[in-house]
Amino acid sequence: MTRVTALLSGKAVPFAQGEYSAIAKIRVEDAVRITTRGIAGDEQADLTVHGGLEKALHHYPFDHYAAWALRAPDHPLLGAPGAFGENISTLGLVENMVSIGDKFRLGSALLEISQGRQPCWKQARRMEWTTLPALMVRQRRSGWYYRVIEEGTARAGDVLDLIDRPLPDWTVERVFALIIGGAHKQDPGALRELAGMEQLFTGWRQRALELLR
Repeated sequence: MTRVTALLSGKAVPFAQGEYSAIAKIRVEDAVRITTRGIAGDEQADLTVHGGLEKALHHYPFDHYAAWALRAPDHPLLGAPGAFGENISTLGLVENMVSIGDKFRLGSALLEISQGRQPCWKQARRMEWTTLPALMVRQRRSGWYYRVIEEGTARAGDVLDLIDRPLPDWTVERVFALIIGGAHKQDPGALRELAGMEQLFTGWRQRALELLR
């Protein structure tokens, strides 16, 4: 069991290059409703890459902040959760400790890990750090997404309690490395398994098929 140190939410606002973004998240202190679309009131500007049923909640480990702060010790966003657009912040749970298909109870909601989070240019712009997305890929510090199996309510301080782990060999770190980090070149057989993995985000299953070709 891992205690949630912060739940965060944000609104889509003008960002850069004529686009909107809700990557700037702030803490929610009160209990929140968690729906199949995520935290009630939380927004995503581009639903083709964030949000929706399979990417309803973004979890980014606060564990990684110390390592990023070593590279950017004066960065103003690295002192508290929210720099990576996350909805859920914890300590003690990272990508090689969780797997695709893991089910967690958070408050009265039931969540299931659907994929790792692929960083994009908005993360770099948010942090004013052009090489950050590439570093996140290389170091496998991706964070991950949940789909919401059962709606409910939760608040900061609640426990994230593992209920089921059907695919222990398929950690978020491993699958991220295969789909995003180039590790599939040494393990094409893994792509075949990912392509048929119903717990994995549909887009990544399709990506596995594309990489096989």
